[in-house]
Order: sequence, then structure tokens, then C-alpha cells
Amino acid sequence: MRRLAAWSAGLSPQAQDLALALALAAYNVGSLIPEAGRLRLPWLAFALAALQTLPLTWRRRRPVWVWVAVGIPRTLYDELNLGFAPLALASLISYYTVMERCSTRVRLVVSLVMLWGAIDLKWQPGHTEPYDSFVAALEFAAVGMAGILSRTRQDYLQEAEARAENAEAVRDREVALAAARERATIARELHDVVAHHVSLIAVQSDAAATLLPGQPVQAEKHVEVIGQTAREALGELRRLLGVLRTPASAVREPPDTGPVPSVSQLGKVLDQVREAGISVDLRMEGSPARLAPGVDLAAYRIVQEALTNTVRHSGADKAAVTLRYEPGYVTVSVTDTGHGPAAAAGPRGTDSTLTPRSGGFGLAGMAERVASCGGSLTVGPGQAGGFTVTARLPAL
Repeated sequence: MRRLAAWSAGLSPQAQDLALALALAAYNVGSLIPEAGRLRLPWLAFALAALQTLPLTWRRRRPVWVWVAVGIPRTLYDELNLGFAPLALASLISYYTVMERCSTRVRLVVSLVMLWGAIDLKWQPGHTEPYDSFVAALEFAAVGMAGILSRTRQDYLQEAEARAENAEAVRDREVALAAARERATIARELHDVVAHHVSLIAVQSDAAATLLPGQPVQAEKHVEVIGQTAREALGELRRLLGVLRTPASAVREPPDTGPVPSVSQLGKVLDQVREAGISVDLRMEGSPARLAPGVDLAAYRIVQEALTNTVRHSGADKAAVTLRYEPGYVTVSVTDTGHGPAAAAGPRGTDSTLTPRSGGFGLAGMAERVASCGGSLTVGPGQAGGFTVTARLPAL
């Protein structure tokens, strides 16, 4: 039986049904052979016994038509009263298929027809015993329930599979969104690090070039600033790249990424801008409060990027940085006396969807940082001229 099951499992569904039909035909014909001497019209009995099984070959494709095709020779056999009748296995299998594969309305109609046929059969010669009717009703009821249970199980498996596919699709979307957010975060960090330091290097190199060869001592100071700024940029880049290059599965300890920049470290950024020839004042209003790490980093990067734009684009000689602490909020404002960044677009009051025209990503990066914290960003001309960047961030 195991070998037979393994062999049948390798066949196509229609081939399996064909094998079933032929096996049942052989069984029906074989069961009539010992009774051949007592049969009326033996050859007709053999033919009808075989014909009622062969339609099962197409039972999965056309369950209702197969049920009809199986029932016609079976009904003729009983109506003609040919004598000994084999078990109605083909009728049971076709009924099972209808209950498993058809709609509720079709199943109800077929069941009513089956009930009418059973009642009609009770009045045929040789089928008047109550026991025969009870056994026949029990057989078809059991087969019908088995078909309904099989249909219910298939529906459940399909629904479970659909839920699993939907959950996998949702998970893939979440992973893709998380990856996109992570790429945006890394891109902002790289831009802030590279743009700030490279801008300072460019300004210092221009200053050194104007001092050579007449003032080598002053030029040497600018060259030293260039070297120090380049080393700082390389150090921050190494920390970022170290995190990116380390596979998550290989990380056993938190990577050494160094301290996260904070508004408490703005003095270093201001000193670098001052060395570039721009006077910068820092003013704090209100009582300094503890900021959430993400807000603290965002405030630091906004000031850094705004001052970088001042160095690169504004032509200003003065700038002012203001940190204003309010209950539940911190406002960061950077104002310069120049003509504003060449990439700026939009008047005062432009919100965080601002996109620069020159192809840079400084203002867009600031807008993304502010949006990620749930704050608001305003960029545009200052009240006394120049250019102003103001970000209001929730403190926690």
C-alpha cells in the first residue's frame, strides 16, 4: 500500500482519477462475475457496472456533470432490476467531489436530488428493507460531511496562505521603508560631515593662497587649520564607515562610534567658522533643558549645516546662533549678514519641504531632520537682511 501510495502521488490529478476509475470498473465487473448466472441480461449488467465508474476520470474538472454521468447508468441498473448490484462507490465518490468543489447552492440541489433518488429507490424490487435505506442514507451523509470538511479545510489553508503572503508583503514593505530611512539618515550624516569640513578646508586654502608668498607665517596657520579639519573629517568618516562595513551578524559588541555630537559641543563648530574669517556669536535664552538624543543631534547638525552654508554661499562676515529654551521646545536660529545661500528657494516662512535649486542637499537634509523630530523649519531672508534658518524642535 505504501508503494501504491508513493506511485499514485507521482501522477497528475487526472491520471490519478483515471487510475481510480479503472480500478473501480475492475472491482464492479469482478464483483458481478460470481453472480453472472443469476443476472438478467448479464452483458448489460457488466456494461452498466463499468460505465458508472469511467466518468470519474473528469470528476475534478466537471464535478456536477460527472455526478450525472455516474448516476445515469447506476439508476438504469436499478430500474431494470438486473439483479445483484455492486456497491455504489462511484456514486459516493462523485457526490463527495460535488460537496467538496461546488458552491453551496449546487450542493443543496444535488443533495435534494440524491434524497429523492433514495426515496424512489426504496420502492424498487429488492430494496424494500428499512435497513437498506438507512445504510444508504448513512453512507451518503458521511460522504457529504467528508466533502464539506475537506472544502472547509482547503478554504482555511488558502486563507492562511493568503494571510501569510500578506504578512510577508507587509514585512517586506516595512523592511524597505526602514532601509530607506536608514539610507536617508546615513546620507544626512555623511553630507553634514563632509560638507562642513570640506567647506572650511576650501575657505582656509583660499586664504592661504592669498597670503603666499608674501606672508608665509600667516599662510602656515591656515595650512595647519586645513590639516586639522581634514583629520577631523577623516575621523568622523571612519566611524560612520566602520558601522556600515560591519555585518550585523558579526557584531558582538556595540561598535566604537565615539560620542554623538550635541549642542553642548557647538563651541568647536563656532571656532572653526571663526577661523574661516566669519565672526560668530552664540546666545542662549531660557533655562537649558535636557534634550532627547535625536533632538540634540538634530539641533547640532542644523547649526553646523546653516553655518556651512554661511561659509560657502552667503559672503557674510558675521553670524549669530541663538538657542532658545521654552517649556517642551527648543528653538535653534542661525542668522548671517550675507546675501543668503545661492541654492535657497522660497520666501520667509518656507516650510520643511524646501528643496535647493543648485543640486545640494543641505537645506533638504535640515528639513528631513526637523520633520523626523516632529518640529517646524523656517528659512528665508532675515528681518535685518541676510539669511535666517530657524528650527523649532520638541525637547523630548
